[in-house]
Amino acid sequence: MLFNYLAVLIVSTQAFLSSASPTALSPRNVESTTSNQLTQFALQKVLQDASPIFGPYKKTTSKTSAWMKSYPDTTPLTHMNLPGTHDTQTWNYSLSTQQFLSGITSLGGQPVLPPSVFRCQEEPIISMLDAGIRVFDLRFAFDITNSSLVFWHSQALQSQSATVEDVLFGFYRWLDEHPSEAVLISLNYESATTRYARNGEAVQRAIFEVLMSEVAKRYFVQRRNELGTLGEARGKITLLRRFGLDALPAEDEEAMYGVYFPAEQWKDNSPDIELVYNEARNLTAYIEDFYETGAPFGSGAGVNIQWKYNATMAHLVKAASSESDSLFWTFASAEFNADVPSVSPRIMATGNGTESTPLGGVNQRLVPFLKGMKGKRLGIVMFDFFGTPGNLVETLMGL
Repeated sequence: MLFNYLAVLIVSTQAFLSSASPTALSPRNVESTTSNQLTQFALQKVLQDASPIFGPYKKTTSKTSAWMKSYPDTTPLTHMNLPGTHDTQTWNYSLSTQQFLSGITSLGGQPVLPPSVFRCQEEPIISMLDAGIRVFDLRFAFDITNSSLVFWHSQALQSQSATVEDVLFGFYRWLDEHPSEAVLISLNYESATTRYARNGEAVQRAIFEVLMSEVAKRYFVQRRNELGTLGEARGKITLLRRFGLDALPAEDEEAMYGVYFPAEQWKDNSPDIELVYNEARNLTAYIEDFYETGAPFGSGAGVNIQWKYNATMAHLVKAASSESDSLFWTFASAEFNADVPSVSPRIMATGNGTESTPLGGVNQRLVPFLKGMKGKRLGIVMFDFFGTPGNLVETLMGL
């Protein structure tokens, strides 16, 4: 692949030089133009490598791609309604993707279930950005070779070629073209990806170096354990850090920016998590991450959807009525439920199209609820299959 890239670069450069005017061929102009071309080719290659996760890059301009323009710089991020996507990286995890990656995934020694178990989205990240999504839940770990940071959902490898750093370059490029916008990325170490995976020094060093690179420090907000204003975050990424660095020296932990959510304080499958992320300033996050309803076996999709909707709605009501300066983070998403018949994340989000889910899924039920919350602060809301129904995200943004 590198050989092909260099060959294209050489041919393109030669073509440019042969057609250039004598003035343009001065040594300084040739050097500058060639350097600019090299930079563009290198960026194109990175974006191409990122495309299985980020999506094919294209520049767009729309109302939803720049919706933050209408908010003043002084607006605290904690006062905003921010639509997000849960397990963002799974949008391309189709049967064909699973089959394409099966030779690699099988080396991990873990059984991999059907794609419907893992898939929580269906549009690429760049389309999410253009649609107004501003919070992204991304799960990373080492690849099979324990050498590259890539994206997983449990045992399901999402891409072997799109690394964490490649995908971040997609965000950087998009933010350059949309400087009014602020993006928040939740990075979470995904455990149990392979039989041999370990959250040890090597993987922690790898993610540390990606995030402490010069380019990352240029594009990530450098605050630590606090969320500032929209003005401070425009054109940048705010890190919501759901991974620890306990295997690294203490000074590395102290150098890492972002808001840290320790795993031991993030109560598993809880509808009401209270997590203090800055003790000195008593800054608290209130989180709903009730992903497994616990409904009795055989309850069916309708009951599971209702239980999840109840937890989601209750947390949003709490967000609207209290602690205006605190961070509220609500997951309207759910995991695969092995009921009979099974209830996939898609069914939980959008219903199954039968009389057992006459009101649709959690997403459809949320729209009238959200419309009744006009003028309220709800905080971050994470969706599965955010495009269904089509007015879901814009309803949240328009409160």
